[in-house]
Amino acid sequence: MSCIQGVCKVNTGFWVLHILMNAGLDKLEHYLRERAGDYESDTFLLREVAYRRLYDAFRNVELEPGEPISTVWLSKILGISRTPIREALQQIATDGLIQIIQGRAVAISARSPREVYDALHVRELLEPASVRLCAAEMDPRAAEKLQQLTVRMEHAAVAGDQKAWSHADQEWHEVLCQACPNELLGNMVLMARNRMYHRGSDEHVPAEYLIEGTAEHRRVLDAIITHDEELAAQLMRDHLNELKENLFRRFIR
Repeated sequence: MSCIQGVCKVNTGFWVLHILMNAGLDKLEHYLRERAGDYESDTFLLREVAYRRLYDAFRNVELEPGEPISTVWLSKILGISRTPIREALQQIATDGLIQIIQGRAVAISARSPREVYDALHVRELLEPASVRLCAAEMDPRAAEKLQQLTVRMEHAAVAGDQKAWSHADQEWHEVLCQACPNELLGNMVLMARNRMYHRGSDEHVPAEYLIEGTAEHRRVLDAIITHDEELAAQLMRDHLNELKENLFRRFIR
């Protein structure tokens, strides 16, 4: 290969990456602007508004792992000064959705297989206990929301819609964690789950798993609603074990 050909290949790769990154940021900007009205409230501090909006956006907009995001740019999009933005980003980094590099640069987290398995290990230790508590004491409103989300997952599974299924799955686990009577335990489970996925929420779900995965969620929810604490905990262990098998198959491809 000549030097000129090599330079052309490098330049082509750079511009392809540049276009993909810009496309991701365009989607992020569109999402943030489209949902601005959802967070208008006099009861929240600016950093709380920034946190809620950015957390929601990073969970729902597909961005490339390692994609840098400017604090100045976010400040302009949200109409919020940089100090609350930085405070919100620090919290979101603690939640595991992004990385703060050298105290300044913000990037979408890119997880190694080791980090994913570490996070799953934490879930295996904590999530059955969280589900057991939910089965002992479940808010009827949370139970109803979980029912609705399970139906959404069932419909998406039948249609083969991975993206819709994963969004419902994501929300299902968030509602379940928030319903845990031990708030700290629920937050720790959700934090571990956040550390397992680093881009579009449909990426981690094999198409063939949609039906069975939905059935697993349905069985866990049924055990919670009937207050069968031990069964709910065991079913969650089974669910996480199946997830581990899926992850192993994905990483050895």
